[in-house]
Amino acid sequence: MSSSVDLPFRSIPEMFLHRAAETPDRRAFGSPVDGDAAKAAWLTWAEVADRARALAAGLHDLGVRPEDRVAILSGTRVEWILADLGVMLAGAATTTVYPTTEPADAVFIVQDSGSRVVIAEDLVQAAKFDGASLPDLLAVVVIDGPGTLTLAALEARGREVLAADPTLIDRIVEGVRPDHLATLIYTSGTTGRPKGVELLHAGWVWQGKAQTDLGVLKGTDLQYLWLPLAHSFGKTLLCGIIHVGLPTYVDGRVDKLVDNLGIVKPTVMCAAPRVFEKVYNRVVTTARAGGGVRFKIFNWAIAVGKRASAQRLAGRPVGGLLVVQVGLADRLVFGKLRDRLGGRMRAMVSGAAPLAQEIAEFFFAAGLPIYEGYGLTETSAGSFVNPDHGPRIGTVGVAMGDLEHKLDTDGEILLRGTPVMRGYHNLPEETAAAFTEDGWFRTGDIGEFDADGYLRITDRKKDLIKTSGGKYVAPSYIEGLFKSICPYTSQAIVVGQARNFCTMLITLDPDAIAGWAAGGPLAGHSYQEIASSPEVASLVEGYIKELNGRLNRWETIKKFTVLSRDLSIEDGELTPSLKVKRRGVEHNFAGDIEKMYEGALAGR
Repeated sequence: MSSSVDLPFRSIPEMFLHRAAETPDRRAFGSPVDGDAAKAAWLTWAEVADRARALAAGLHDLGVRPEDRVAILSGTRVEWILADLGVMLAGAATTTVYPTTEPADAVFIVQDSGSRVVIAEDLVQAAKFDGASLPDLLAVVVIDGPGTLTLAALEARGREVLAADPTLIDRIVEGVRPDHLATLIYTSGTTGRPKGVELLHAGWVWQGKAQTDLGVLKGTDLQYLWLPLAHSFGKTLLCGIIHVGLPTYVDGRVDKLVDNLGIVKPTVMCAAPRVFEKVYNRVVTTARAGGGVRFKIFNWAIAVGKRASAQRLAGRPVGGLLVVQVGLADRLVFGKLRDRLGGRMRAMVSGAAPLAQEIAEFFFAAGLPIYEGYGLTETSAGSFVNPDHGPRIGTVGVAMGDLEHKLDTDGEILLRGTPVMRGYHNLPEETAAAFTEDGWFRTGDIGEFDADGYLRITDRKKDLIKTSGGKYVAPSYIEGLFKSICPYTSQAIVVGQARNFCTMLITLDPDAIAGWAAGGPLAGHSYQEIASSPEVASLVEGYIKELNGRLNRWETIKKFTVLSRDLSIEDGELTPSLKVKRRGVEHNFAGDIEKMYEGALAGR
């Protein structure tokens, strides 16, 4: 943490109480009622503060003290936020656990963190700790359903405590310092065991201010928050929400996301690239299915939109005939897409994984700008982002706040500053290895800066493929390019490390490929039957040829396999933020990979 940084608040709880005092009657967080987004119930900042104070007092009464850890094991919902704010006001630190985490890993995280309380979504999540040896654990609190101690009961218990000692929480908050532990977020380690990233209050307050300064979030916005709150991307957004005070609809049901956007009508949303890819796939395949004339109109509209957005991005006015063409393209194509996403979207932010440039260009053309950003759990999620006043497609924007940055001799991005982690919990050797001798954090990503300080990520250092011929290949670039070329793609994984050529594993978007099959001999067939058909092999082969025409010879995909199912979080192939876990994929589909290299020269 740099002592030169002028933070507006000393801690998250101080920032939160200031927000509640400044705008007590403004809407804070909304959530669906009985699963219906149209019947959203909203809490004001004063109501959120009242409930969070009570939860904090309840935790204190259980024996939770400053910098003690409290684990939250739940999906994205308003109660997650209330629990987290309660932990903050108790002076404690939140340990985040994904609801998809296997019981053995959940137990390890609670053990390793020394968490004193677990707040579980329901009895199914709470059961992950049955029979486990957790000597530090004081209680398991359940949000939904019966339990020894429910979240509602904890809140009621806290109200009794506050009735007897009304200034308890204010005294606790007064003692929370910028260098106190605020969050332990566990991320995958090289040994397979998760490792806890220690993030401090100063870094999260820094994030809230930096997001506001760059215009990522504005007080006039309405945000749709669906991201996993156990992920650093979700947590950093909470800090921005608190700092700027914008109303936020909270609903973690990813399957309801696109439909609910039309109901909630947000002005801003942050997401992983997979969400934007799915919208892109649906739009393109629907247009293609509409037939020759409709698809020609669609392609014309995209071309017009791209010309117009290129003018705007360059700071030049859109005039002449192009203005008329844009108006027509809006009426015929883009207006319908914007309405599908609520009709009021000012900006969308993409992070957690690379976004294909052509997909970004498509959304900009449609008047739905995506501001790509970059960061890691170890840097409190936000390090770079495209500002709304000057975005550059293909980059992850400029450095946030006063974050220091430079490139190492091999092109690795090095970062230093307030939002960078204190270290990995209980792992001094891994902590030391993550930093240079003079204190720069090693991101593990390769990048380059343009003359104005915009960063372009060229690849993940550890994911670079070196073929047996000695050529380096950047898989994420090729995968992103293929997704933008083939609208039926769900995931694409390039394989080729120490091999004499590159291959690709491909999964299909179930909705898109079912739409393609409709009306033909494969109509009504299962995903597996469609994916394994000769017709799909021929379809994908055409897109692979188009891809190869845009690659260097050593990068080209010589063989491909369409997998019999999509990748999943449960099978260890995707992170909860929908980022591909390459090692998990290559392990689970090792047989498919070896078949593509059968008979190949032994260059391995």
